[in-house]
This record gives sequence, C-alpha cells and structure tokens, in this order.
Amino acid sequence: MKIFPKSIKNLKMKKKLSFFIFASIAAILILGYVFLEKKIYAESAAIFLFLLSIIQVFALQYFLKNHLKNDVIKSNLKLRVDDLKEKLEAAEDLANHKSIYLANMSYEVRTPLNTVLGMLNMLKQTDLDSDQTAQVEIAEYSSKHLLQLVNMVTDNAEVDEGHLNLELKTVDLKADLSKLFKVFEYQSWEKGLEFNFKFISEEKGRFLVLCDSTRIQQVLINLINNAIKFTNSGKISIIVDQSIGIDDDQIITFYIKDTGIGMKPENAKRIFKNNDIAFMNSITKDYRGAGMGLLISHKLVEIMGGELKLESKENEGSTFYFSLQLKKTFNIKADKDIQKPILSDKFSVLVAEDNRMNQKVIKFLLERQGADCTFAKNGLEAVNLYKILDFDMIFMDIYMPDMDGYEATKFIKETDKYLKTKTPIIGVSASAFNNDIEKAKLAGIDDFLSKPIDVEKLKNLLVKFSKLKTPTKN
Repeated sequence: MKIFPKSIKNLKMKKKLSFFIFASIAAILILGYVFLEKKIYAESAAIFLFLLSIIQVFALQYFLKNHLKNDVIKSNLKLRVDDLKEKLEAAEDLANHKSIYLANMSYEVRTPLNTVLGMLNMLKQTDLDSDQTAQVEIAEYSSKHLLQLVNMVTDNAEVDEGHLNLELKTVDLKADLSKLFKVFEYQSWEKGLEFNFKFISEEKGRFLVLCDSTRIQQVLINLINNAIKFTNSGKISIIVDQSIGIDDDQIITFYIKDTGIGMKPENAKRIFKNNDIAFMNSITKDYRGAGMGLLISHKLVEIMGGELKLESKENEGSTFYFSLQLKKTFNIKADKDIQKPILSDKFSVLVAEDNRMNQKVIKFLLERQGADCTFAKNGLEAVNLYKILDFDMIFMDIYMPDMDGYEATKFIKETDKYLKTKTPIIGVSASAFNNDIEKAKLAGIDDFLSKPIDVEKLKNLLVKFSKLKTPTKN
C-alpha cells in the first residue's frame, strides 16, 4: 500500500491551496486599494471579484472532493488493516491447532509402533530358524523406518517454528548412525537401488564425541530420504569421514551421494537461499516438496556450527555434504604415531575453498605433510592472491561463489607469472562426475582430488608436484 506517497501528495495540495487563498486575499486587498484610489471603475472591480469568487468556489470544491476521497481511503485502509488482523489471528489459531494435532498424531502413531518394535524384539529372543530371523529383522527395520519418518515430520515442524535447543550428549556416532543407515539400506533395496555406507577413521579403536545425535540424524534422514526419492536407478552412497582430529576436537564430514535426477548447477547455488521465494516455490513444485526439508536441514546444520553444501548435475546425481567440529570425550586414546611430514623443504600452497570447515580439514591435512597454506574464499580472490604471492601448488575447489574453479584456473593460466612458473593446479570437488573431470582437464587443471580427501592420494600428489620428488623416510 502506497500510503506515504499519497500523504506527500496531500501535503503538497494543502500548500497549494494555502498559497491560492493567500494570493486571493492579496488580490482583493490590492483591488480595494486601487478602487479607493479611483484608478479603476466599479464595474471592472465587480467583474474581477466575480471571477475570483468563481475560481475560489471551484478550488474549494476540488479541495473538499479530495479531502472526502482521502477520508474514504483512510476508512478503507482501516477496514483492510482490521481484516488483516483478524486473518492473522485466525492463521495463528490454525497454526496452533495444526501443531497440537501434529503432536497428538505423532503420539498416536509412536505408541503402537513402539509396541510393535517391542514385540518384534521379544520375538527375536525365541528360537527362530534363519528365514524367520530374516523376516523379523526386515519387519523391525521397516517399523524403525516408519518411526523415523514420523520423527522427521514432527522434528521438522519444531525447527520450522523456531523451537530448537541442542541437547549435547556423549555419543558413539558410528554405532548410532550404523543403525540408522541399516533402515535406509532396506528401503533402498525395496526400490532396487544399491546402498552402501562407510566410516573413514584414522583413530585406533572407538571414540566418542559430544553432540546432538538426534539433530544430526534428522538432517541425514531428510537428505537420505530425498536421495532415495529422486534416484530411480544406480546407488546411494553415505560416507562419514572421522579422520580429522585437532587437539580435543574432531571434524566429522558427512557425504550423501546419489545417482538420481540431480538439478542444474545454477539451481543448486540458489536452493538454500530463504529470501528467494519464487525459486523455492518452483522447487517445491518440480521436486515434489523437497524444498522445505532441505531448508530445515540447512538451518539445523548452521545451528550446529556447519554449512550444508550441494553439488549437483542434472540427470547425473547430487552430493550433499557438511562438516561439524565436535568435542571428543571419554575416547579410547590411540597410540600416538609420530608422523613426519612428507615434505622436508618449505612448500607453499594456495587453497581456494569457500567453506570454513572444509578449510580447517584441508589445512590440517596439508600442514601435517609440511605444507604452508594460504586460503582464498572464492576464485576471484585466488587469482588476485596468485598474482601477488608465490605458490608451489594450488588446490582449487570447483564450485565456489563469484567465480568458480574453472574460471579461476583459466585466468591464472593466462597470467605472465604462470607462463614462467607453471604452478600445478589440483581440482577439488565432492562430486567427481565424469564431465567434471573432463571439464577440469579442458580448463587446464593438472589433477583431480575428490572429497572426502584420500590422504594417500594427497601425499602422492604432493610428492608428484613438489620440488622434492621422493618422500622423507620415516
């Protein structure tokens, strides 16, 4: 509603009317003075006053008409505001009713489900043959899957309403998530999809972390459900990389990869932007409701101190990934293997990576091998840093804001400095699609490193492209 422009217009009109009245009074006074001085005839003065009166009548009529119109507009605005207030109250009442209904429905579904799970558990304790054991196990995992779906709906509603507190507990994340992934393994098999998951860890033995396991599982449930929903053939791969430990912290990165319908890269860049309402409406329409779960997952990861990222190619698949820095607690300490860095000479590396948590991961891996890291948060910054500083090697993330890794590589290779130094450039991406690798080669990227980063491959690349061609003996 354009209230302020109309108010300004009314103010200007009032000023004009005031000026007109002042001018009329001045004209009458001047006419009276001229008439008293007998410089004009009475007939002329009368005609002038008659014309002035007519003009004043029309001006007054115009002003009163506009004033009445403004009163009508104000009255309509007041009625509209009152109507909107009533609708807002009704919407709030409806939202509260839905919230209560959802909570009741959740309780009503959970109660019999817990009974079913309890009875299945009791049945497992009896003497069953191998076929019966398999059947009970499938029924148990199917029941757990249904319970996870109920939890997903209620938990998502809770996050969407802003009612969220993290409950940090000591958790064996590998044991917790293995049970969750088993549920989705059966769901994938029912759709004819391959499903695999693995935990990457350099720690010897089991370790525990301080985290909100429920919220982590909520994110994973949203993402894996979408992956299965939008994958008609191929496989779903889950990777939990627990290999990066810094002092008392553990950086754990979660990857959810699928070979589904994917989406265009330009849509992947916009999908987590809350303010892009039109785009999110189209996503909800085209992807059958996936948008809200993704936004909630993005919000949850952000609350837990990470950032949810997406790399996708239309008709090839998608990779969602995020990293969390969690406190290790009551962990079984591993024997400390003192690893000597693979690089003995000073080796300077430029890393172009927009995600802060991923920066920590690659910084830890590179510095442990003796490299000195400088970071750029996008391709443009990487190009500018390359022009003013000397680097022995560049690790270039493929998907970055402002300027991606392909463009940055192109600009770097066009510089006079590159023509002299031939600095090796390594492409880094969570989605190592075939056309990504081909495009990287065409852009002049020397090699390709996929996330999660394989430490041995990283070492081989450092040795291959460093001045020191042979690793230091341990």
